[in-house]
Amino acid sequence: MSRPPVDRSVASRVTELTTLLLILTALVVIITELPAEVFSPESKSFFFAIGAVGAWRYSWWLVQAVRSTWYNRRLFPRLRAEADAAAEHSRPPELYVLCTSYRIEGEVNFRVYDALLRELVDYGVPTVLFASISDRTDVDVITHVLDDHGWPDHVEVRYMFQKGDGKRSAMAEVLRAISRRLPAPGSLLVSMDGDIRLEPGTLERSLSFFQADPGLGALTTNNSAIVTGNDATREWYDLRYAQRHLVMSSLSVSRRLLVLTGRYSAFRADLAVQPDFIDLVENDQVEHWRFGRFKFLSGDDKSTWFWLLKNGWRMRYIPDVYVSGYEELPDRRRFFASTTDLMRRWYGNMLRTSNRAIALGPRPMGLFAWWSLVDQRLSMWTTLIGPTVVLLVTLFVRPSFLFAYLLWILFTRGIATLILAWQRGRYSLLWIPLIYYNQVWGAILKTYVSFRFNRQKWSRQGISAGEPDDPVAVRRQRRMGHVLHGFAYGALLFVLVLTTGVLKPPDRMSLAIARDQGNGAEAPAENANRWLAQVATTVPEGGSVRLPKGELRVNEALLDRLAQKPVRAERIDGADGRLASTLSLTPGVAERITGPEGAPLAETTGCPPDAGCTLTLDQQRLTLVNVRLRVEPDPVMDAVKTAGP
Repeated sequence: MSRPPVDRSVASRVTELTTLLLILTALVVIITELPAEVFSPESKSFFFAIGAVGAWRYSWWLVQAVRSTWYNRRLFPRLRAEADAAAEHSRPPELYVLCTSYRIEGEVNFRVYDALLRELVDYGVPTVLFASISDRTDVDVITHVLDDHGWPDHVEVRYMFQKGDGKRSAMAEVLRAISRRLPAPGSLLVSMDGDIRLEPGTLERSLSFFQADPGLGALTTNNSAIVTGNDATREWYDLRYAQRHLVMSSLSVSRRLLVLTGRYSAFRADLAVQPDFIDLVENDQVEHWRFGRFKFLSGDDKSTWFWLLKNGWRMRYIPDVYVSGYEELPDRRRFFASTTDLMRRWYGNMLRTSNRAIALGPRPMGLFAWWSLVDQRLSMWTTLIGPTVVLLVTLFVRPSFLFAYLLWILFTRGIATLILAWQRGRYSLLWIPLIYYNQVWGAILKTYVSFRFNRQKWSRQGISAGEPDDPVAVRRQRRMGHVLHGFAYGALLFVLVLTTGVLKPPDRMSLAIARDQGNGAEAPAENANRWLAQVATTVPEGGSVRLPKGELRVNEALLDRLAQKPVRAERIDGADGRLASTLSLTPGVAERITGPEGAPLAETTGCPPDAGCTLTLDQQRLTLVNVRLRVEPDPVMDAVKTAGP
């Protein structure tokens, strides 16, 4: 497997060392401040919510990693040997190259076309290069490159100026021009962006797969980045390419992909000049129940992918061929805002296309690729479960859970980035916080876009589309998006609130208290007697009565009520927290109760969880656990004794 370009952008050693020190410091603080109570039995709902979802998500991710390894280590070497053997006997009769540039810097333009012409000369196949450009200076740059390469006879250059309404129309014009030239059978088309530099051997080592596999409709290659920006930006791009490499390799086992990347992809020319292919590239649109029919502004690589998927053509990822992109954030001084803008556009393209691809079913793409599309829709919600649960339990249960979650992040993301590094061939400690940022903030953006995916914007070209012309309709659509998004997340939040125990549904005791209070009952002793007796005689056999927090008063009337019906409960448990429930007893009730070691009750006695107290009834016993007992005189009985006979 060939090595990645030596000039790809990575973080400096100073940044890596600083990140290491920060991670070690955070780890020491977390371990030092992590209290033992986090691992108590009462924390099981927290660990179930985090652990269960995490196990599901990371088991799926592990499946992708195993498939990726299988493809790169087992399947692809055989495919590479077949492609190399086919290249020795045949080449395509013609090659067409579609290169779209929009306001690319002159220096970058020169490097891109210089590398492209070098590849075309080395490949030696009759080629027509369509340069879709936006400025006259681009012609001067390309002319300079042609001068340097001696104007090769087998390379013909055609210039097509863009209208400035997006990449789709520019691509469609080029595809129509290719169609008019009637490509020979077996001809190929390379579609690439104007900021992509082809590495030596790109054409030779990628296009040979078409000769080896007649059923192959398109392919794409590995990517690297030459980044203008700080170390965080450099590693953000390299991490994304590492994640892309893993997923692309995994899906290539099924001979399908989830996108044919616009940076560099190759197609059979006879497919790319089909009228419905060109129309889909230029006028791809969707009908939505809330937004109506609207055209796609960007995402041409998703449109070409969907056409091939729908028509049953195979796709392949070539991991040992790299193309290098000259990458720069829209505003290099604002990392968060710029990455948000890019991810919102990427995820919008994904969500606008995935529904119709899922609707095709598993048959045209295979079960694994189909489920990968479904998983994209699920993961944007399941990813939010962890941060939401941690926020809930930190605010309403114990702040110390935050330390446990931070430890979970360092462990899981550390393992994930090590696997990515093993396949990518390099590692950066910045990947640990960046992968968490991509996952969580990316999930938030996906849910946001999923309710507003008609809103489209292309920062570089300064154009937007998808919304109605009527400002009133725009406001109405946006308000409805806010409402539906809020409702969907609110439903998730409600389920998590119940699951974590932050908000518990009322039990029998609470319902009995509420009913008696609603009926206007005022005597606290009588109410406590009624509640306890009602719940103790109606719970399932062998069940328990759970007391609310605070103080309840009971007297001999409780014993009378319990004697009237069979007692089904075996225990009376206090509320969460140590001895958070108190029973104030009259002496007559206290005589029936023994303390933790069988001794008579003192004025105040605690019944801890590990050694409860015992209430002896006529025919059975009730165990009191995690309850404080306080013996107080009964004012009613005292009044009777004072009055005399």
